[in-house]
Amino acid sequence: MPEASPLTALRQKPLLSWLAVLTALFHIYANMIGTLPTLWQNGLHFGLFALLAFLTVPFREGARWRKIDVAAGVLILVATLAALIGEDAIYQRGVRLSGLDWVVSLTLIAAALELTRRLTGKVIPVLIILALTYVGFWGGWLSGVFRFEGLSWETLIFRSIYGDDALFGTIASISATYVFMFILFGAFLLKSGAGDFIVDLARAIAGRFVGGPGIVAVFASALTGTISGSAVANTVSTGVITIPLMKRSGFRPEFAAGVEAAASTGGQLMPPIMGAGAFVMAATTGIPYGTIALMAILPALLYFASVTFFVRSEARRVHAEAPVGEAADPGPNLRDVMREGGLVFLVPIVVLIGVLIAGFTPTYAASAGILAAIGASWLTKTHRMGLEQIFDALELGARNMVMTAVLLCAVGLIVNVIATTGLGPTFSLMISEWAGGNLMIALVLIALASLVLGMGLPVTAAYIVLGTLSAPALYHMILEAQLIEMLVSGEVGESVKMFFVMGAPQSTGLLDSAMSKVDALALVQTLPPELLMLINDQAFSPAALAAALLSAHMIIFWLSQDSNVTPPVCLAAFSAAAVAKADPMKTGFAAWRIAKGLYVVPVLMAYTPLMSGDLAAMAEVTLFALFGLWALTAALEGYVKGPIGWPMRLIFFGFGSVLIYPANWIVHAGVAMVLICVVNLPKLRKRASV
Repeated sequence: MPEASPLTALRQKPLLSWLAVLTALFHIYANMIGTLPTLWQNGLHFGLFALLAFLTVPFREGARWRKIDVAAGVLILVATLAALIGEDAIYQRGVRLSGLDWVVSLTLIAAALELTRRLTGKVIPVLIILALTYVGFWGGWLSGVFRFEGLSWETLIFRSIYGDDALFGTIASISATYVFMFILFGAFLLKSGAGDFIVDLARAIAGRFVGGPGIVAVFASALTGTISGSAVANTVSTGVITIPLMKRSGFRPEFAAGVEAAASTGGQLMPPIMGAGAFVMAATTGIPYGTIALMAILPALLYFASVTFFVRSEARRVHAEAPVGEAADPGPNLRDVMREGGLVFLVPIVVLIGVLIAGFTPTYAASAGILAAIGASWLTKTHRMGLEQIFDALELGARNMVMTAVLLCAVGLIVNVIATTGLGPTFSLMISEWAGGNLMIALVLIALASLVLGMGLPVTAAYIVLGTLSAPALYHMILEAQLIEMLVSGEVGESVKMFFVMGAPQSTGLLDSAMSKVDALALVQTLPPELLMLINDQAFSPAALAAALLSAHMIIFWLSQDSNVTPPVCLAAFSAAAVAKADPMKTGFAAWRIAKGLYVVPVLMAYTPLMSGDLAAMAEVTLFALFGLWALTAALEGYVKGPIGWPMRLIFFGFGSVLIYPANWIVHAGVAMVLICVVNLPKLRKRASV
């Protein structure tokens, strides 16, 4: 039988596929060709993906319920159009809602509640209801800083739909532009054959090292993370290959699945996509997305290095040292891999990065990357993208975006309440007070809060909520820590001294020379917050202020990822356990242990110039942090080139802590040399005895 033509194959696609493709085409038009008003683009973004969500995630199975879901999806799309058309009339009435406006607005909010329940569970709908009712009435029942005299329900409903931070607000705008276009870019890369290339490249390069199959998982997940914004999707797509490889080479199923989950979680930390969080971060901080992606590279590499250290330690412990070529699979040849598929991955990524560096918007860069992916596919023999493959990529991009689009729009309802009530600054002040000015305690508090939020929220939602509430406090505490170091070193300018004297006259003599850390801390804590903000503006350059702001948000973004690998709710670990046929909770604890870089690297961001933009300083921190992470891994695993007892584990823990703590590079180099000597001491003794 002759093969069907591309047009015939397209005509046979189901209606849902066509709807997904039309949704993708609308976003391409709105972002690259048309000039839709922002509210219309955001509203149609929500309406179209709400329709897709009702169709792809049914309430219950069965033809009857299917019809109800179709009707509900169409109703929400119509309600969205009614809300957009009716905006001008609301303003003409003096911001008064008609009966139809009430019905339309409440229908949209109800849709957001139901769809987030279907897609993410009950926590987000409950938070939305608590937030709205807090503003509506029960906030007035509270006392103290959390008391809020409620708005009228009419004002609340209006702001929930049309406000700057609302259902169709800023976060929805991020979702409809940057996030969607990068998710679509990733879909085109996958359909052009880049997914197969990534796994083959990882096997060709890393498969023959000690613990090779585990390193393949780390390497493949790092590369897949550049085109996938989802830890779970990363886990499933690469895990079906890497987990069986690890099991065949001798790794326990729980450890193999834990490695894949931990490595795939790192995929959301690896530029350029980084999930939706990086785009939210860019919009929130005002820092260009390209700068955020560039600053995220070294921390992401540190994380993947830390996972690799766990893999090699476990490989030696269980003797899973045979290379892939001997253990189960000869693996592909590197030259053949690069010749057959390298261009489909490298060309689009290079184009994307080049367009970003040239100063174009991320949306434009993603569009250029999509065109490059199509063109690069024609340089291969097996993955040339014709009409059917382009159709499939458009469909895949829209389907992959369903949960993210609905989630980001719905979270706007919570962010709107936080902005309206001023809960963000209040919560930030509470963190500062609880921490007592101690940055490390603040990091622990935020990590605990992110873990609790992550048990019920997807990582992007957890970052948005926690970033809104706690980023201001963390930002000021990072600056305070740097200001204290300036006082200790005696490098305070005259203009800054003037502000100190205004707030603390007793500091006049102290500021003329270096002071102890205790005195510096006491001095900073005596100043009122408003004056301290003025001092920071005087003491630090705009670049330093931007670096501190980026560090604060990046820390929260990193800590929000821990819910992927931390029991009792760890979706990436559970997904990996299903592939490995391993115990889910044991896999979760294994992944949590392996992903310790999620907690160590944020400490580096807070205390060192890792995010400063100073390349020399960043390289120095990264180099010695690698030694530190390796030593900390040895301490946690109790295994280096053989088992080590608790005294030696404590020694390694001390070495690791020193190497990640801010210090002179000479001190770090000396500690690193001592560490190398300790590791090789048995070998040196053996040589001396010969």
